[in-house]
Amino acid sequence: MSKKVIARIKGGIGNQLFCYAAARRLAAASNAELVIDDITGFVWDRQYRRRYMLDNFHIAARKATPAERLEPFARCRRRGLKLLSRIKPFTHRSYQEQEGMDFDERLLALKVNGTLYLDGYWQSEGYFKDVEELIREDLRIIPPTDAQNLRVAEEISASAAVALHVRWFSAPGAGATHNISADYYRRAISLVEEKVKSPKYFLFSDAPAAALEKIALPEGRVTCVSHNQGVEAVCADLWLMTQCRHFIIANSTFSWWGAWLAGGADKNVIAPGVSLNGLSAWGFGGLIPKNWTTLDV
Repeated sequence: MSKKVIARIKGGIGNQLFCYAAARRLAAASNAELVIDDITGFVWDRQYRRRYMLDNFHIAARKATPAERLEPFARCRRRGLKLLSRIKPFTHRSYQEQEGMDFDERLLALKVNGTLYLDGYWQSEGYFKDVEELIREDLRIIPPTDAQNLRVAEEISASAAVALHVRWFSAPGAGATHNISADYYRRAISLVEEKVKSPKYFLFSDAPAAALEKIALPEGRVTCVSHNQGVEAVCADLWLMTQCRHFIIANSTFSWWGAWLAGGADKNVIAPGVSLNGLSAWGFGGLIPKNWTTLDV
């Protein structure tokens, strides 16, 4: 195939899914081959040490060759392509680097001719809403097979399950941080209690003990999902989250995708309505789907 989109995948699993979904739609709309660069977005990530995690999904696209990753001297060659592309009109660029965080509708009208590098997080369902079923098919998570995860999945399926995610961007109890307030969770739980009959809450958090202390959850109706530890188990938690019927998400693309990938037309999704930059970028244009409920924090 003479036309191809080379998607540079980077960030944590939530951002990796956004990178993929936007590139998948762009390639499909242009009848171009999708190629996955699973290396260059991680090789220099010395701070977070993230790694490519999309092999846990039903993605058929092939991986980029060294030449397609611009090797050797990939960083220098990529920088040169970026600089050259910035002086060209949007539709004539061979390297499309995201400009700002807001939804950029120009990407939807773009047609690929030749080889196009796509580099950005593209955090909006607007980039792939028109091929939603295609994305959902690709992003079916390969489920865990161990007894503990299957037991929790059975518990979820037997209840009006609400996935509640608490993400800690700084230590619990710290001063001004990007951690979402306990008041947001209190109001979100109250809203769920109004809308859902006998909800049961499944708490997902990178610091579950602190989350339980922070949030007043209904006694006897809470399961703390804390057994999946380490990078390898992240997709197991995401899979469990998608089995739930309703969602109270954090300012996190991880729980954004947990809610989005879950089935059920009648699901309730509550998201924090807050604008943040820096450590926890959130609240920019296009991030929250129109049928989700946002609460001020």
